[in-house]
This record gives sequence, C-alpha cells and structure tokens, in this order.
Amino acid sequence: MKNIATIIVCLLVILATSTAHAIRIKDIASFAGVRDNQLIGYGLVVGLNGSGDSDQAKIQTQSVVNMLERMGITTSANDIKLKNVAAVMVTANLPPFAKQGNRLDVLVSSLGDAKSIAGGTLLMAPLKGADNQVYAVAQGSILTNSFAFGGQGATAQKNHPTAGRVPNGALIERELPNTLAGKTVLNLNLSVADFTTASRIVTAVNDKFKSAVAVSRDPGSVTLTIPEAYANNAVEFVAALERLEVKPDVQAKVVLNERTGTIVLGDNVRISTVAITHGSLTLVIKETPLVSQPAPLSKTGETKVVPRTDLKVAEENRRLMVLQEGVSIGDVVRALNLLGVTPRDLISILQAVKAAGALQAELSII
Repeated sequence: MKNIATIIVCLLVILATSTAHAIRIKDIASFAGVRDNQLIGYGLVVGLNGSGDSDQAKIQTQSVVNMLERMGITTSANDIKLKNVAAVMVTANLPPFAKQGNRLDVLVSSLGDAKSIAGGTLLMAPLKGADNQVYAVAQGSILTNSFAFGGQGATAQKNHPTAGRVPNGALIERELPNTLAGKTVLNLNLSVADFTTASRIVTAVNDKFKSAVAVSRDPGSVTLTIPEAYANNAVEFVAALERLEVKPDVQAKVVLNERTGTIVLGDNVRISTVAITHGSLTLVIKETPLVSQPAPLSKTGETKVVPRTDLKVAEENRRLMVLQEGVSIGDVVRALNLLGVTPRDLISILQAVKAAGALQAELSII
C-alpha cells in the first residue's frame, strides 16, 4: 500500500510541475458564437428480431400508421401488431462552420419498452435545433456493440442494448450563419475566468500585433479589434491569435475524493508551519467458544459452552513531522510520504491541516 501511495504522489508532483509551461490560447479560450449546437429528433427503428416495443407502447404503432399514410397506404392502428419496431429519440451535435452535405454521427436511444435495438435500421428522422428548424436528417444502420438474449428462466446481456450510434448517419441540410463574416470586433471567452490569465492574454496579443488590439473588461472575456491588415481576412487573424502561448494562472486548490481515495493537489498549494503526526489504533477481538461436556458413560453432569475471548491491541508508532511555512507541493508530498501514509490517510491529514488554518488553498471534497 505504501508503494502505491508513493507512485500516486510522484505522478501528482509530475502533473503539478507540468502546469508551469505556456499553453496555446486556443486551448484555454474560445470565440463567442463559435460552438456546437444540439440537435434532436424522433424516429423509428425497424428490422428488430422481436425485440421492439410491445403493444402497450402505442406510440410506435401510431407512428407507423402515420408513416404509411404519407406513403399512400391506408391502414388502422387496430389492424397491425408490431414486434420489430421501436420508437427512438435521435440526438447529434452540429459543429460550427459545418457545411451542407457534411455528415454527423448520431446517437439513437429507445423511447419505449424495447428490449434491444441492436441490428435495427433507423428510418429517416429530421433533426431540429432550438429554433425548431430542421438542420439535418438521420438514417442508417445502428451499432450498439451489445446484445440481449434470454428465455423464461435466464437472460444474457452485454453492454447497453437500447442505445446505439449511427456513424456518419446524419446529412446536414441547413448551415449555421457565419459568425466571423463582416465582424470587426471579436469576443474571446476564457474557459476558466481569471483576472491574471485575462491580463496575460491581453499583453500577449498586443505584443504580437504591435497595437492595442485586445482589452479585457472582466476576468472571463477579452475583446479583440481586428487590425486593418486583417480587415478582409478574419480567419488569418484568428489563426495567428490562437497560436500564441500564454501561461494561465490557476487557483490553489486541493481536490479530495473519499470514495476512491483520489487526491489532486495544484501547483500553487502552500502550507504554513505545522506539526503533523498520524497513527492508528488496531483492536482485534476474536471469540473462540469452548465446549465442556461430561466424560463418556457418565450419569451426572451436563454439557456447557465456555466462552473464550482473545483480545489484541496494536498502536502504530509514528513520528511527529514539522512542515515549514511556504513549502511547495513537492515538499509537502515528500514530508507526508515519510510518515508512510496511504492516500486515505493523506485525505484525513489534509482535512485536519485545513481545519487548523495551515493549508493555504481551497479544499474541495467530492
């Protein structure tokens, strides 16, 4: 267990040290309006091997009747019984600048009580956006990478058979407006709002273009004025800007997960002078009852159970460790590791240090 704790702690130190390097602006920020848009639609999956919706789910029966009527076939919901059809919801993400004719992956999820949609075919399903406009149409064979079979006495199932994907199953029919066309001012939104990071981005951009191109009015965004040299070529301006490297500033934070024993410590975590010792008391109680009975062929006496208890108490001897004020995360980890603590012990220690007011970082328990 001590070796596992040492490996975890070393990895944390390596990860914390790696955050000191500069990062491209495109990895820590995005332009306002340049984002994915969610699409949703309703459809039918056919060709199932008796694993579709039951008669209790009326929605798929009515949908089939409506579809047949649009094809010129008149029928009634009372005249048909379906076992190979399932009603499904179809979802997809429409990326920015996607063009008409491009294809998207779609996710298909059962809406009724179908046992499995594996091997089925999704019929043409219009996908709408939040404005109720159709942006894509999905159709194709469903891949679930699962199965579900069974009888009255036993069943066998692998993965999740009532949800699957149709790779490249949606065809884009409507394009989103170009958010860069005709723009003279762009807004850059930071993934994590921070005053220092926003200030560093402004400095890097202005140094790159040799003018006051960028200005920040809040820690979450940077306003960019497109220079005259890029007036008719916003794409080149954005490409040059995204390649700039900035060292983001992060808040000192410690994240603890007591369920899994996971500990993540940021690079800026500091600790005041504090003395730490950590030990545990182990108490083992073992009951071994003994049976006392009379001798063979004896006319007197009776059988009795004599209780017997073994009690062992073991207390670990741990040294008192003093951590000096302002030590780095590496020093903290090495000092606590000398105490021989496990990840779960380290969680308790960090909580106690925070309660003592010696941990100069936000403590987040998930």
